[in-house]
Amino acid sequence: MIATQDRVRIISTQVLSDDWYLLKKTTFDFLRRDGSWQRQSRETYDRGDGAVILLLNRQAKTVILTRQFRYPAFVNGHDGMLIEAAAGLLDNASPEQRIRAEAEEETGYIVQKVQKVFEAYMSPGSVTEKLHFFIGEYQASDRVHAGGGVVAEGEDLDVLEMTLDDALLAIRQGGIVDAKTIMLLQYIALNPIQENEE
Repeated sequence: MIATQDRVRIISTQVLSDDWYLLKKTTFDFLRRDGSWQRQSRETYDRGDGAVILLLNRQAKTVILTRQFRYPAFVNGHDGMLIEAAAGLLDNASPEQRIRAEAEEETGYIVQKVQKVFEAYMSPGSVTEKLHFFIGEYQASDRVHAGGGVVAEGEDLDVLEMTLDDALLAIRQGGIVDAKTIMLLQYIALNPIQENEE
């Protein structure tokens, strides 16, 4: 078995945009399974890695989500107001450090206990980002402010508390269409957290 790094020969890389994030066009040769080399060209969008957390109250069987405007969804025919789990880029912090800070910024809750459940590439055909997925527990007393995000970063989020059943129903009815949020809600549905779990 040939190692992947021996199947890729970078020919050229061109920066197309370095504004919001980094967009590159790379031309490379790829060694196919039949032994022939094929010239390919791909654009990659590099925004750094991120983390996402679903806040869960296992006694009440509720979750905390946010609703915010997403321009790319808006120009693709959605009203742009997406219901999501709290998330953000790592910005040189560890995934757990960053997601605790994001949860507080976006929802107003301090998260005492977090559990990493998996990692995933969300759009590996064009975006380099890898997401770290977490579940965090919350109680009403953990809320220290109203949340809403960081104004300087353009964030203006509504904080939503809903039952897990209602959130799963919203997926089926098209009310929740954000992939990372769907993945975490379905993870909880498939792996229920027991109330007596330590």
